[in-house]
Amino acid sequence: MAYTKLNRSAATLTKNRTEGSISPFSGMCVTCVDGCIGMCEIGKSAYRGAEVLYPQPFGIITAASEKDYPVDLSHFSIMGTAVGAYGVEADSDKATFEKVTVETRVGRDKGIKLRLPFIISGMGSTNVAKQNWEGLAVGTALAGTILTVGENVCAMDDGSEIKNGRIVRSPDMETRVGLFQEWQDDGYGTVVVQANVEDTRLGVQEYVIEKLGVEAVELKWGQGAKDIGGEVKIKSLAKAQELKKRGYIVLPDPDDPSVIQAFEKGSFKEFERHSRLGMVEEESFLKRVEELRRAGAKYVFLKTGAYRPADLARAVKYASKAKIDLLTVDGAGGGTGMSPWRMMNEWGIPGVEIWSLTYQYAHRLAKAGEYVPDIVFGGGITFEDQIFKALALGAPYVKAVGMARGPMAASMVGKTIGKRIAEGQIPVYVERFGTTAEEIFVTAPELKRKYGERFKDIPTGAMGLYSYFKRLSQGLRQLMAGNRKFGLGYITRDDIAALTTDAAKVSGIPHILEVDKEEVEKILKA
Repeated sequence: MAYTKLNRSAATLTKNRTEGSISPFSGMCVTCVDGCIGMCEIGKSAYRGAEVLYPQPFGIITAASEKDYPVDLSHFSIMGTAVGAYGVEADSDKATFEKVTVETRVGRDKGIKLRLPFIISGMGSTNVAKQNWEGLAVGTALAGTILTVGENVCAMDDGSEIKNGRIVRSPDMETRVGLFQEWQDDGYGTVVVQANVEDTRLGVQEYVIEKLGVEAVELKWGQGAKDIGGEVKIKSLAKAQELKKRGYIVLPDPDDPSVIQAFEKGSFKEFERHSRLGMVEEESFLKRVEELRRAGAKYVFLKTGAYRPADLARAVKYASKAKIDLLTVDGAGGGTGMSPWRMMNEWGIPGVEIWSLTYQYAHRLAKAGEYVPDIVFGGGITFEDQIFKALALGAPYVKAVGMARGPMAASMVGKTIGKRIAEGQIPVYVERFGTTAEEIFVTAPELKRKYGERFKDIPTGAMGLYSYFKRLSQGLRQLMAGNRKFGLGYITRDDIAALTTDAAKVSGIPHILEVDKEEVEKILKA
């Protein structure tokens, strides 16, 4: 069985000429014909070169791998039961699903309280994040969970003020943080600001702590989408030159006269901005955590990508030594920015595998009496069944799941519906629910009751995200009730079973035919 699709993808706007007859190992048409205009990835690369490395069209999409990984969360099944209840009296009139609570806390001491056990991972300097930030920030605040401002935001901000190599003001960052803070509800959730190499050099996290009142910051080693630094495309020569001055790698060189001439002639229309690779060292990591705490950070997080097992072990161990508040482990395969397409498909450890390793490493430290930070699993999680399975797979160390593309999609759809309402061009598929936001968004009446006059200021993108999160919350509570688990702390690895021997071997979760064997024997012998 081939796990990968080669040489054609909707992500790169390419396809094979002989769609029904494709070589399984090269991805090429079985017959490659002289005279073809080059619709496939090889053909398009012949005239657009490195542009075809990336999902397209840049700036208005998110992207995820289409590789069919050997094991994923669908290879597990949730184990319901007909007896008992945890967290509520075992009474049919009392153990109803609406009694399930999905509130949680993450971080040391009392931590950050969350209404929902899912957080939005880094949304950085990409156009698609910036253009949808209003919905993401307000919607996350209304839902009462965590939103992460991703890397490179300050340096990409045209209005940023930088003095002596340090950021002193960023209007874009002020807006991103301020929107969440303005709508934060009853102290639930928080806004987290992430930093990579360039952000650290600019002093971004010190700036947001001191000037914007940010309490939580995240050190970033990487993400599941790629194993290199953050990347975006730039349509402006002046901005490409400015970013080069600010310390970024910009390709092709925007100061080269021949490159400038080619750009002005229209030979290419976008520059690439690349971040540097981080170099992880235990001593410098521990030192940086202490620097941030001295600067006033109340919570320090770490996010790592789908790197090899030794790097994951470093993340778990260093996080333990530094006593950080939250460790996010992101499996391979997806992203919200500009990741090279083949890299997105062909590098790193996929979700189930890296999450299983994380559980093993955390459990080993816990048994040795060492500190284990709260953990978040991320990587393609979109629905309540996946949330439940991820929480069970990492129990008791995993307190929430990280999401990005799902919330972004919900926010984008909400924003689009709002525009169509304003234009009077509501699609028939949507119009059957009504012609106003209050009629179309099922959570609008609830939000209007709660916020009164402020309701009119809630963007439809936020309503889209809030409604999506409400659906996930109810779906998760229904699954938990079926397992008789009325609080997140009662979820264990016994709540799921592996459907295949491969899934069982990878995860350490028993195969479905091995579940409850000892209890079954006791019941049948009684």
